[in-house]
Amino acid sequence: MSDDEQRTDAELLAAHVAGDPSAFEEIVRRHRDRLWAVALRTTGDPEEAADALQDALISAFRRADQFRGDSAVTTWLHRIVVNASLDRLRRRAVRFAQPLPDDNDDLPGAVVADPTDHLDRRMTQLVVTAALAELPDDQRNAVLLVDVEGWSVEEAARMLDCPEGTVKSRCFRGRAKLAKRLAFLRNLDQTDPVTTAEGGEPSA
Repeated sequence: MSDDEQRTDAELLAAHVAGDPSAFEEIVRRHRDRLWAVALRTTGDPEEAADALQDALISAFRRADQFRGDSAVTTWLHRIVVNASLDRLRRRAVRFAQPLPDDNDDLPGAVVADPTDHLDRRMTQLVVTAALAELPDDQRNAVLLVDVEGWSVEEAARMLDCPEGTVKSRCFRGRAKLAKRLAFLRNLDQTDPVTTAEGGEPSA
């Protein structure tokens, strides 16, 4: 067993800060599979997960001197990966919210797609993305983890480094704001379609 393998995570991180070139590599070797699983489950996409994990490890490498030892190194790394994954989710939401090109002739399926249906979905997506963006960071992160990505409250609390009751409270407040902001979508869904004669007024 090598010297690196015998050292604890905290000892390795301290050695990395002190300039040991192999210490951080050993930390990554020990925990990369678990951290990858966290990134994948949080983002729901292998490509996004890979990018998030890379962002997180670069951040941890550079910010290792900020580790204070008030939690396990694995918890610290876990939190960094979750934050990087949430950043990726926010960026993905922004990408989805970008307007479509004016010329759709070259888009796959443009001939067979129903433009009205696509526009409806697009507008709904834009509105939901905007509503999420309006939430405070703490509420948005809790809602993304619990309601969008399907993590349990217990798991989300561990990721966000806060009590479970705090996660529940943030989700409750975030959901209340979203429900108010998006109430008109529910009203639209519940409205019966109105039959309109061509060129005439809506029928009674």
